[in-house]
Amino acid sequence: MKITVELTYAMGKALGANRFEVENATTVADVIEKTKARFGDKAAEFEKLTKIATVAVNGVLMSYRKGKKTKLTDGDVISFVKAAAGG
Repeated sequence: MKITVELTYAMGKALGANRFEVENATTVADVIEKTKARFGDKAAEFEKLTKIATVAVNGVLMSYRKGKKTKLTDGDVISFVKAAAGG
C-alpha cells in the first residue's frame, strides 16, 4: 500500500523533498512516524514544524475524521498543512 505525503514548504526545505511516498502505513499516525524517520538527525526540527501544521487526508483535515487513528487506503494523499491567517 502506497501513501503519498506532501510537506509544507518549511518541512520540504528541511528534508530536501516536498513530496514522497511511504509504504505499509495504515493510519495517519504511521505516516507521521515514517515521515519523522525520514528527517533522521533533523527529527527535532520536524517535531517543531508539526506544531504549526495539521494533517489532511485527501484534502480533509484529520480532525474531521478520527485524528491520528484515521485509517488509510492505497493511493491516499496525506498533506501537512500550515495554518494561515489573513483578512
